[in-house]
Amino acid sequence: MIDEKAPEETTEFVPPDYKPILLPDPGRNDPMWFEEYRSRGGYEGWIKAIKEMEPGAVVEEVKSAGLRGRGGAGFPAGLKWSFVPKIPGPKYMVCNADESEPGTFKDREIMEIYPHELIEGVAIGSYAIGGEEAFIYIRGEYTVAADRLEAAIDEATRAGLLGDNVLGTGVNSKVHVFRGAGAYICGEETALLESLEGRRPMPRSRPPFPAVEGLYRRPTCVNNAETLANVPHIIKNGQEWYNTIGVPPRNTGPKIFCVSGRVNKPGNYELPLGAVTFRELIEHYAGGVIDGRPIKGVLPAGISAPIATGAQLDAKLDYDSVAAAGTMLGSASFIVLDDTVPIPWAAARMIEFFRKESCGKCTPCREGTEWMHKTLVRIQNGGGREEDLDLLLSVASEVSGKVLCALGDFATSPVTATIRNFRDEYVEHIRSGKSFNSTWSPE
Repeated sequence: MIDEKAPEETTEFVPPDYKPILLPDPGRNDPMWFEEYRSRGGYEGWIKAIKEMEPGAVVEEVKSAGLRGRGGAGFPAGLKWSFVPKIPGPKYMVCNADESEPGTFKDREIMEIYPHELIEGVAIGSYAIGGEEAFIYIRGEYTVAADRLEAAIDEATRAGLLGDNVLGTGVNSKVHVFRGAGAYICGEETALLESLEGRRPMPRSRPPFPAVEGLYRRPTCVNNAETLANVPHIIKNGQEWYNTIGVPPRNTGPKIFCVSGRVNKPGNYELPLGAVTFRELIEHYAGGVIDGRPIKGVLPAGISAPIATGAQLDAKLDYDSVAAAGTMLGSASFIVLDDTVPIPWAAARMIEFFRKESCGKCTPCREGTEWMHKTLVRIQNGGGREEDLDLLLSVASEVSGKVLCALGDFATSPVTATIRNFRDEYVEHIRSGKSFNSTWSPE
């Protein structure tokens, strides 16, 4: 299914007075350090929270704002905070900045250019759940971002905004940066906690959930970096202001859309949730497809969500509209495929990633990704059989829903969605006996 619908002649899709909030200076390359951040109103949300609000009031404000998790699941952040029990002893806020999903680079820009925005959000979240110590778990390859976060934490600490007895309020707040070692599975919150404790990252069986028994077996909340970067703006400006952005009540606030693949202007684009469609984002903001070629499909959440095609490209980009169209917004990491990209090749590459990144704990995931990859490579190399398509779907059905974490479920998407939407292309390729080298590229 190749989409050939021309883009609408439209020049504006967002409110004309909308100004980016999370990435206020699009295209900026140098970091916003402490003095500039404070001059622009930075840390006002943090100061307001610890001087004027009880922790429970902060939780309620974020709940009323409707902020949903920006890491993929879209679960309400304030509701997640409310699950942390109000019991004596340590509680931990953990920022998931592992960002290992292919095609995802939104958190990297926040951390490299606006490190104080994330640190402020982490501090507010930690205070809201009754914690005094927080961790930013960052993927090991993000060395520049990690260095800048550590420098920003030092700046905030010297200014008295982090540490013991912040601004004489009696509030203690310490933030640490923990560098991972490059494993996709660490994006799963319980595997992340295992890694943070010094063990091999493998998902935990649940219950108990992290809110009850997380880091060091204490109540813990794990939130994505972009999610926490929203929090200072909500506390500073109020939930009523936040609800004027996006599509209330379930799709409020700004969202950073990562666009890569076969487009002229790859990059991060911050827009209100629900302001544009797939097609408008690609054609108007990302400069359209290279050489003006038709869009064959769009992977909307890295490689973890079903590929979008045809009429789905006119769905509005908010969590509910994308779900109603048959896929998921997830981390909003759009990889655009044009009509030059062979689907059997693309599917084999995606499954190869999941095969290599499976932690191996669950037999269906460990074995299923291996067999799906072998079968797709055989098809890619010209040795496929038409019955392989049903074999692939059968193997996928033995993986999905039978594993401890979402990696196994995500790994079936490149198989089930591409066969559903592009079965004719698979059959044509199998019958032709053509072979694609694994390093094939559109160029």
